[in-house]
Amino acid sequence: MALERTAVNPVTWSLALGFNQGEVVSGQTRTLYCSGQTSMDAEGKPRHEGDIAAQLALSVDNLEAVLAEAGMSLANLVRLTVYTTDVDGLFPHYGVLAARLGAAGVAPATTMLGVSRLAIPGQLVELEGTAVA
Repeated sequence: MALERTAVNPVTWSLALGFNQGEVVSGQTRTLYCSGQTSMDAEGKPRHEGDIAAQLALSVDNLEAVLAEAGMSLANLVRLTVYTTDVDGLFPHYGVLAARLGAAGVAPATTMLGVSRLAIPGQLVELEGTAVA
C-alpha cells in the first residue's frame, strides 16, 4: 500500500506558516523517530554560536542527514517539534525552515516551544521529527 497523507486543517491560518494542523497518514511501512538535531558538526562540536539563522540551517541539514541515512527525506516528515531559547529571535528566520519544507512538498504538523536552555550551551534551536515511509 502506498503512503497516503491527508491534511487536516479545520482552520487554515497555519498554511501560510508552512504547516498543517494535523495529518492523517496511512499505508506507511516504516516510522522514524528522530532525536533532536541542533547546530553540531560531524565531530559533535557546536557551530554558529549566537547566530540563530545559521543554527537553524545546520539543524535542518542534520535532520536531513538522519532522514537520508534511513532512506528518507524531508518529504517523509509528518511531525516536527521546534525548540528554541529565543522564539522572537527565531521568527524572522523561520522562512529558512518553511522554504526547505515547502521545497520538499510537505507541511508537517508542527509545534514550536520556547525553552530556557538546550542541552548544549550556546545552542539556540533544536529540531525533532517523525517521518514515515
